[in-house]
Amino acid sequence: MKALTLTQPGGLDNITLSEISDPGSPGAGEIRVAIKASSLNFHDLLVANGTVPTEAERILMSDGAGVVEAVGEGVTEFAVGDNVVSTFFPNWEAGKPFAGVGHFAHTPGDGAQGMAAEYVVRPVSAFTHAPKGWSHAESATITTAALTAWRALVVDGQLKAGETVLTLGTGGVSIAAIQLAKAMGARVIATSSSEDKLAKVKALGADAVINYKTHPEWSQQVIDLTAGQGVDHVVEVGGPGTLAQSIQSVKVGGHIALIGVLTGVQGDVPTSILMAKQARLQGLIVASRQDQQEFISALEQTNIRPVIDTTFSFDQLAQAFEHQQAGKHFGKVCVEW
Repeated sequence: MKALTLTQPGGLDNITLSEISDPGSPGAGEIRVAIKASSLNFHDLLVANGTVPTEAERILMSDGAGVVEAVGEGVTEFAVGDNVVSTFFPNWEAGKPFAGVGHFAHTPGDGAQGMAAEYVVRPVSAFTHAPKGWSHAESATITTAALTAWRALVVDGQLKAGETVLTLGTGGVSIAAIQLAKAMGARVIATSSSEDKLAKVKALGADAVINYKTHPEWSQQVIDLTAGQGVDHVVEVGGPGTLAQSIQSVKVGGHIALIGVLTGVQGDVPTSILMAKQARLQGLIVASRQDQQEFISALEQTNIRPVIDTTFSFDQLAQAFEHQQAGKHFGKVCVEW
């Protein structure tokens, strides 16, 4: 079968369309899935370009959606023909994070073989049912980006109607957060450096937008837009380059979901302001399988559908990453077989 593998030390030129052995029939507690689509995340890019080291000939991609082809002994949750979507932490069934999810040892496309293959055989915990009526590409956006937004706002944030959410940029997590927040009756302030993208987020329902290139100290605009109070929630995907502004933007007693490292992995934190705000700074990486199931149930009760910027074929994965790196996309970049 075909798969997209990475030759060490990584780099987009080292992504290879390979012929590898078919995984065969599922064993007890396993399912065989024909993978139809995946979606790109910043974490996938870091693995692909060698920033995050992985094993030689690693099959890439954490997100995967497809169709169950066979089920192993004892499997009752899935049946042949079911549409499914992968989980980011197959070993995190439910509950709070634990030591086993403090790293990426079990994450597809990083510490374990990924979803950029025609077929995979995995334990039941590696998948959930996909939303009814969704395409495979749409379902593939759930595993990492959309589920992260759900955890940030709903699981950890306990978002309530009437609260205000600040989102940064227009990548997959931020766009999903805008859609979720609006569906739950919240007010949204969105940022971008592109006027074209700001127009698009307003069309998605953002109540106010800020061009952070025009306003480098954008927290002041946030404070002005909230009558001096600040926002209830910040979906913080930038990391050290934006965290100080996010802390300035949050209200007293508010919540910052620290998700991304787009601007690096370490930097200065204005701790005195964070203390004065008495805000909760919550680090998170995706969520549990149960969280994913609850998120999908919620999706089926709404008319939310993911925003897909561009879809490439799997054999164009390197070009898809280049498109992602260029930062011109709005929403998710997907690949399909």
